[in-house]
Amino acid sequence: MLVTGATGRVGRAVVDLLADAGVPVRALVHRSESAATLPARVEVVTGDLTVPESLDAGLHGIGTAFLLWTAPPQTAAAVVDRLAAQVQRVVFLSAPHRTPHPFFQQPNPMAALYAEIERLITAAGLDSTIIRPGMFASNALLWWAAAIRGDRVVRWPYGGAETAPVDDRDVAAVVARTLYEDGHAGGDYVLTGPESLSQAEQVSIIGDALGRPITFEELSPEEFRRGAPDGARPAMDMLLAAWHATLGQPAYVTSTVSDLLGSPPRTFREWAADHATAFIEDSHPTD
Repeated sequence: MLVTGATGRVGRAVVDLLADAGVPVRALVHRSESAATLPARVEVVTGDLTVPESLDAGLHGIGTAFLLWTAPPQTAAAVVDRLAAQVQRVVFLSAPHRTPHPFFQQPNPMAALYAEIERLITAAGLDSTIIRPGMFASNALLWWAAAIRGDRVVRWPYGGAETAPVDDRDVAAVVARTLYEDGHAGGDYVLTGPESLSQAEQVSIIGDALGRPITFEELSPEEFRRGAPDGARPAMDMLLAAWHATLGQPAYVTSTVSDLLGSPPRTFREWAADHATAFIEDSHPTD
């Protein structure tokens, strides 16, 4: 198995799960020094999705590859061509852009890129398994940790908008299972957490995990935009549209994690308890 993005949040967990299961795994990293903490029994190769020819050595002898796209779109076609020349199946981490829920139907450049990569995979004749996680629980760290470490006031728009945050560890477990278990060729799996929670409820749950109250202060979309860095405006506009579209209805929830793993997905409350120290200490997860 080849795992791309092997030192990131999901990729690293996939590597660990495969290694623990005794599955031969090869980890693709940008720089060899970044792989220092990977398990010793994992083979490490360097490569870069923006330089498709750099992948050839890592793909040699590989049957199935996990593709986590972290690069600009320009080299996607060349990367898929190289995969098609050497591997039998690709497990691709995509997005739920086909899901009939307004949260996932708003204009989203990343989802459009993922849809194009899916098209390329199909056109190349590769067997594939598509993994479509919804909102990651770990986004709470990126969005709210600094405010919680500061004055414990989260100033944020659309507090009533509901999502079903999925734990990164459950996503990784599904990816690992579909890599080494037979029967997942052609699979198309939308992953969510087990419950629909408003953004304000998620902030309150984090406060419960910390044992201290956290205030949610509603911002208007305009106030939120004004506080965003210029480079983040497209992502902010996409999120604002998605949150606005889902107001008044529960999040889309699937049983896929439970169906595939035979155990229920972790709740957001479990995730918050397991990551409570990250809301106290100034630490940042690897992406």
